[in-house]
Amino acid sequence: MSDLLNKGRVTIPTDVDVVPQTLELMRRWGADAIRDCDGTAYPEALKNVGAKVYSTYYTTRKDNEWAKANPDEVQQCYIMTGFYTATENTVSIPLMKGISPELMEVNTRDDITRWWEVIDRTTGEVVPTAEWSYADGAVTVSPAKPFHDYTVSFLAYLIWDPVHMYNAVVNDWKNFEHQITFDVRQPKTHKFTMERLRRFIKEHPYVNVIRYTTFFHQFTLMFDELKREKFVDWYGYSASVSPYILEQFEQEVGYRFRPEYIIDQGYYNNQYRVPSKEFKDFQAFQRREVAKLAKEMVDITHECGCEAMMFLGDHWIGTEPFMEEFGTIGLDAVVGSVGNGSTLRLISDIPGVKYTEGRLLPYFFPDTFHEGGDPVREAKENWVTARRAILRKPIDRIGYGGYLKLACDFPEFIDYVESVCNEFRELYDNIKGTTPYCVKTVAVLNSWGKMRAWGAHMVHHALYQKQNYSYAGVIEALSGAPFDVRFISFEDIKNDKNVLDGVDVLINVGDADTAHTGGVAWEDADILAAVKEFVYNGGGIVGVGEPSGHQREGRFLQLAGVFGIEKETGFTLNYDKYNWDEETNHFILQDCTKPIDFGEGKKNMYAFEGTTILCQREKEVQMAGHEFGKGRAVYLSGLPYSFENSRLLYRSILWSTHDEENLHKWFSSNFNVEVHAYVKNGKYCVVNNTYEPQTTTVYRGDGSSFSLSLEANEIKWYEI
Repeated sequence: MSDLLNKGRVTIPTDVDVVPQTLELMRRWGADAIRDCDGTAYPEALKNVGAKVYSTYYTTRKDNEWAKANPDEVQQCYIMTGFYTATENTVSIPLMKGISPELMEVNTRDDITRWWEVIDRTTGEVVPTAEWSYADGAVTVSPAKPFHDYTVSFLAYLIWDPVHMYNAVVNDWKNFEHQITFDVRQPKTHKFTMERLRRFIKEHPYVNVIRYTTFFHQFTLMFDELKREKFVDWYGYSASVSPYILEQFEQEVGYRFRPEYIIDQGYYNNQYRVPSKEFKDFQAFQRREVAKLAKEMVDITHECGCEAMMFLGDHWIGTEPFMEEFGTIGLDAVVGSVGNGSTLRLISDIPGVKYTEGRLLPYFFPDTFHEGGDPVREAKENWVTARRAILRKPIDRIGYGGYLKLACDFPEFIDYVESVCNEFRELYDNIKGTTPYCVKTVAVLNSWGKMRAWGAHMVHHALYQKQNYSYAGVIEALSGAPFDVRFISFEDIKNDKNVLDGVDVLINVGDADTAHTGGVAWEDADILAAVKEFVYNGGGIVGVGEPSGHQREGRFLQLAGVFGIEKETGFTLNYDKYNWDEETNHFILQDCTKPIDFGEGKKNMYAFEGTTILCQREKEVQMAGHEFGKGRAVYLSGLPYSFENSRLLYRSILWSTHDEENLHKWFSSNFNVEVHAYVKNGKYCVVNNTYEPQTTTVYRGDGSSFSLSLEANEIKWYEI
């Protein structure tokens, strides 16, 4: 391998007590950039070593002197109490029960009758302000209606930055000051922040890249009194509020703000909720305002001779990278944490920046790097998962975060990362700048569209959850599959007659009445007709879970006629069902080696006459195919991510477009092995995604083939 491939495109963390180790790993890993980490200081000895220096910069914390002097401009969050049942004509509701008093403090500075809301959750009505009062940490409702439930929505100051609290709890930090989160959107802090930024860059002349972590508003992250994580929503907007901001919002949209627009019955508009018009208005307002202020900081950064990099996390609310406002900020780069293929694509697909960087796992924290820990196993799983997505759309750099001293105690880990760095550079050299061969164009249809591109079904990055892994697996499979993947919303279909032009297959994934399947959107006759017309005229559609699920007009699945599948909700028990025959030799099933894993699956799904059942268990349909006009529909009850299930999805997409004959193009007969072709570059690769040796038949683009054996995780490159 050339020296060029042995150096560059890698960032490593450092600290004052690991200078020799940093220099050694720069040599071994080929790192050309060094970064600091939360709670560390940059060593003097590493300021002139020929590497780029990233400085983590916090726009909203690490200046408690300012925060304490300006308590009115500390950041705020909307909180809803639990439900309290009145058993007589008064009820007392403690506001901070279940919330860490170290994290938040009730805001009584602003007019509580204007910015708080007490709601009778039994009727859904707002309680008049004259009928409630606040004292000693509790709201008393009087008169209350006996046996009605009440909640209070209120504003609280973030007196401890949630990410700083998370880091402190995870790392068991002792004897330190809690960092207070101040609000850069507000006048005094805005002016102070721009001066502070200029001063920081001037005082750190060795820094090349200001790595903003991130800009202004923390995603929703709450802890309880025992410092346990209580609520997390990586996309949450409820900590991006203040009376100052909300008054501006009212002026722009022309209607009065209600706390319920944020609180949303206590669901906080998490991404599973079909978004209301008011919440989408608020998001759009925040994106515009955040972009303007972020651009001001980026312009200062450039003026002072540094690059501006944004961390895709922490205080990133308002900077959704696939929305048009993001491009106006003028960032040089985005860096984010890579938990799986979906999070890799969430970074690598970002348009309008000069380069993207993925922070690979494991993070150098003691939860992994401890006696008996196995960081090599976690690193292998992370790299092999991320590599699938890199082969479709590469990030420009990789890196690691945390405390380097911890990693240095694991020499096998150091060795493995060296191999990862070298392999990444080889991949990048072979594929950057070209679009890989795509079999089909696939559009994921949900309520969010491109705003949640690659992030659908994520609550917090790549964390497993029993209720969503059967759906998130579809997005993960797509992240490394040979498809041109788009994300479109129901609004896109409603407002743009051409949005489905060039799309081969629609995919709708999730539970009924969630944002991912659409819920009330299917009541729009224009949307429903447009999707049916798309399939009828020859398009494909794949539905997973309860696609188009929304009880209305005699249907539970609004596309029941397209899928040939319906759910028995009890309303159709009177109708007999006779279609229970399976076709076990179908094109879609021909790579299956064991019973299909549908994950959590679905109960009570049945097939209409004329639908081809591919799998049913105890007279509950798990998978089926159905002709609709010139098009085809495939239904699956769930699809957790696995190599075998990725192949099942691949075959489903081909079948839905009547394109079975093109299966053997840039294809591997063994689903554990994948083929990626870069026709423009005259190259293709064959990659073993497993930890064991594999053999396969490789099919080239012209249908010719050859047999191949690969070592564990091996990747081989060929000329076309």
